[in-house]
Amino acid sequence: MNSTERKGPGRPPRLSRERIADAALRGDVATLTMRELATRLGVSHSSLYRWVPDRDGVLDLVSEVMVGRVLPEDEPDAATWLDWLERLAWAMHDEFLAVPGYAAHVARPHRHHLASFERLRDGAVAAFRAGGADTRQAEQNWSVFGLGVVRWLAAAGNDPAEPPFALYLGTLLRGLPRHDEGRRPHG
Repeated sequence: MNSTERKGPGRPPRLSRERIADAALRGDVATLTMRELATRLGVSHSSLYRWVPDRDGVLDLVSEVMVGRVLPEDEPDAATWLDWLERLAWAMHDEFLAVPGYAAHVARPHRHHLASFERLRDGAVAAFRAGGADTRQAEQNWSVFGLGVVRWLAAAGNDPAEPPFALYLGTLLRGLPRHDEGRRPHG
């Protein structure tokens, strides 16, 4: 038994941000309540509120953990940018689908945890820039890539017409331009 588990009467187990995020990730984040989370942690409802202000605060912790899990540790460069993006997408696939309701939660409009979202966005934009996109195009590519991956994950298992993730990802990455191709052709 570790020092954070309840040993019987006396002081409640010590909480930590990591422990709260881990407990939140053990169930469906779409339906998670603060009471349910407190029960999973073996603490009182009020004790949990000393660590996080509300459900959004818990989801912020979850976002921090998930982004840390999916971001490749290396930096993308001209030789590895496409591989880097594929590893990011597959990590998102594996981690997001491992937590019931998480992909659907991320796909819905909601208040994103800014620091986590920016880490994810900045990594992907750097990869597109390493692949030859200018700043504007890299930002647009991130929007298409991020939304495309998350929407596919949110629909996974719900739509039998969805193509396999490998096919979807390959098509998505091949279709993203490396420079501004959004101009209308003359004609």
